[in-house]
Amino acid sequence: MEPVPPSPITWPNEGTLTNEWVHGLMSSFEWSSWNLPPSQLPSVMPVNVFDSLILTASKILHKERNIVHVDDLESDSKVVVVGDVHGQLHDLLFLLKDAGYPSQNQFYVFNGDYVDRGAWGLETFLVLLSWKVLMPDRVFLLRGNHESKYCTSMYGFEKEVLTKYGDKGKHVYRKCLGCFEALPLASIIAGRVYTAHGGLFRSPVLPKRTRGKKNRRVRLLEPETSSLKLGSLEELMQARRSVLDPPWEGSNLIPGDVLWSDPSMSPGLSPNEQRGIGLLWGPDCTEEFLKKYELKLIIRSHEGPDAREKRDGLGGMDIGYTIDHNVESGKLITIFSAPDYPQFQATEERYRNKGAYIILQAPDFSDPQFRSFEAVTPRPKSNPFYDFENVIDSDDEMDKSALDTNEEQATH
Repeated sequence: MEPVPPSPITWPNEGTLTNEWVHGLMSSFEWSSWNLPPSQLPSVMPVNVFDSLILTASKILHKERNIVHVDDLESDSKVVVVGDVHGQLHDLLFLLKDAGYPSQNQFYVFNGDYVDRGAWGLETFLVLLSWKVLMPDRVFLLRGNHESKYCTSMYGFEKEVLTKYGDKGKHVYRKCLGCFEALPLASIIAGRVYTAHGGLFRSPVLPKRTRGKKNRRVRLLEPETSSLKLGSLEELMQARRSVLDPPWEGSNLIPGDVLWSDPSMSPGLSPNEQRGIGLLWGPDCTEEFLKKYELKLIIRSHEGPDAREKRDGLGGMDIGYTIDHNVESGKLITIFSAPDYPQFQATEERYRNKGAYIILQAPDFSDPQFRSFEAVTPRPKSNPFYDFENVIDSDDEMDKSALDTNEEQATH
């Protein structure tokens, strides 16, 4: 017997979402992933419903500050912190059910990278946006480095959207990019835990200018590595986040650092040469940041099993998390929530990593409980939306020429 297709999703008359509506959206997307070709997604999620959801969500997100504070916590509250999910819809649906759906005493902080690589980035992002609209003060969505024009043009999300929505694809993609720009950059939970996708960031040092011949202003060279200084939460609050692709030079470096940086076992701050953007920061910087703001934990994401394979001195991502720095004031944790990642893998042997999420509870929400989980199997058959065999692996060596091309296209 053929499975019965769900009715097309409709937007509620008053525009007020319900638990039932969000659960209906999740089950419709799960059904369509098994039973419809990608180009038939509009029969389940019509473009006018997409428009209403993304507009409503974007308005909420734009009103949030760069750092969202998760403070409305009671003695029975739980905060679930989730790392990269990368379009692995079925694993996200499992995680929500396993950890418990958002509710008055169940908060969620998602650390970014909802799209790219996996085949269901759009559905994954829309599920999370629907939870945000339903419970805006219980569900917090932060930006990852993949929520950008540069990454989505290289790692599949742009092609995925164009494939699924056909002649409306460019419209849907543009709306998603606009929503990405609205996503906050970091969270502080209970005044004790800082979370962000990549992690720490530099204090912006504006290039000095001096008068040259004929009074022309001449920009001096970028500051030396030795002059790099850890940024402050006040500077993070003032950074301009509404950029499609955070710059890797100039005065607005904080968003790029927050989204792209990685921890290191070497002390100090240094440019992240491997990625070509962001920083590497050592245990001394973790200690300085924790101590200055009386924090206990930094929780970041950004590195899956492929990235960790190349990092000397840091743990692998086999069980979905690592404790990277254990210093006097607290810990630095990396959490990665996409199991058996990446979905499409060029190497013969798969990583078969577990995903994980973190639960924070009273009294002070700074004693993390880790939950590791296996990938949902089997996954529906699907084709990749990017050339996974030849694309630069694990975001290494940022292709600046591709970024320049994107910026030119964005201005035309």
